[in-house]
Amino acid sequence: MSESPTLPLHMRRAGFDPDPELGALRDGEGVRLTRTPLGVDAWLVTRYEDVRAVLSDAERFSNAGMVNFRLPGVQRSEEELAEIRAGNLLAFDPPEHTRLRRVLTPEFTLRRMRRLEPRITRIVEDHLDAMEGAGSPADLVSSFALPVPSLVICELLGVPYADREDFQRRTGRLLDVSAPIEERMAVQAESRAYMAELVARAQADPGEELLGTLAREHEDLTAAELVGIGGLLLLAGHETTANMLGLGTLALLRHPDQLELLKKEPERIDAAVEELLRWLSIVHSGTVKTTTTEVELSGTRIGPGELVMCALPAANRDPGFLPDPEALDITRGAPGHVAFGHGVHHCLGAPLARMEMRIAFPALLRRFPELRAIEPDAHFRSFSVVYGLSSLRVAW
Repeated sequence: MSESPTLPLHMRRAGFDPDPELGALRDGEGVRLTRTPLGVDAWLVTRYEDVRAVLSDAERFSNAGMVNFRLPGVQRSEEELAEIRAGNLLAFDPPEHTRLRRVLTPEFTLRRMRRLEPRITRIVEDHLDAMEGAGSPADLVSSFALPVPSLVICELLGVPYADREDFQRRTGRLLDVSAPIEERMAVQAESRAYMAELVARAQADPGEELLGTLAREHEDLTAAELVGIGGLLLLAGHETTANMLGLGTLALLRHPDQLELLKKEPERIDAAVEELLRWLSIVHSGTVKTTTTEVELSGTRIGPGELVMCALPAANRDPGFLPDPEALDITRGAPGHVAFGHGVHHCLGAPLARMEMRIAFPALLRRFPELRAIEPDAHFRSFSVVYGLSSLRVAW
């Protein structure tokens, strides 16, 4: 009989909050060697200043270094590893990362995002219409939080929305650290095969969607790179925003003073989104990095070739970053939070995620001013790489 999986320290939460042990680590030694979901040890960095230092220094803290690590129980050839890494911005350092990012950056500018605003607004309103038509109560996750960003990213990339149940199922298993590593690797292969079909279609007949645009305008990108880019954007594009919409709504419902302030003064939505991003920090950590030389963080010396991981929720609640960090306060706007990362790997899709939340939260509250959660216990997804809710029953 196999043992139940143990939740790694950096993923432990107490509801909305990081585990008290993470806060104690941040306020104590700051850095500690800990076991990762990959089955290997890494130095866990918890303080805001240290996390910013790690994320801003791609020379000493390498994303590409992980290619030299072999996961326990996983056998892959060099060719397979190269194929899997291709196009994945998170697997490279500059200058290779810079080359890939430069191709994608124009597609995610604020100006380009503003052109999407009317369509995102329509998608949000359509799903609110459907919720209202189906009647109270409803599961906010399955009826609103998940389908809205899924449809947006499908339209942006050129992924058939009819395929959403399959790719959402695969994503859920891929991000579940309690699933056997062999199963997660098999799901990864399924996901790549699916994206390879879409890329082949886009190359044969490129349309105006992102995959078609990249295939048409960037002939230097290989098919494997297009698969990697498409896979990363599809996964990140629906999973993170969906969990922010679900968890963010519950956070507001559990903080009625903040909810009422936002209803009364909807112009605070931009600041509210930033504070929810900081306070919830749904991505537990950035990618695992490898030291290229000896480094020192909070007085701890770490040798070259060691793994380093950043605890984003602990950093975003560091009293050294801002006063009263445990409070949810939508008036402050949380400038400088690291919920989207920092440095060269700062989230490419941040402008899109912000826009979706800036449209969706006010629209939801306008449509259902009496919205309330109807279950005392929230269904948190504890073992997921991206924190969130599996469901949220609401009534109005």
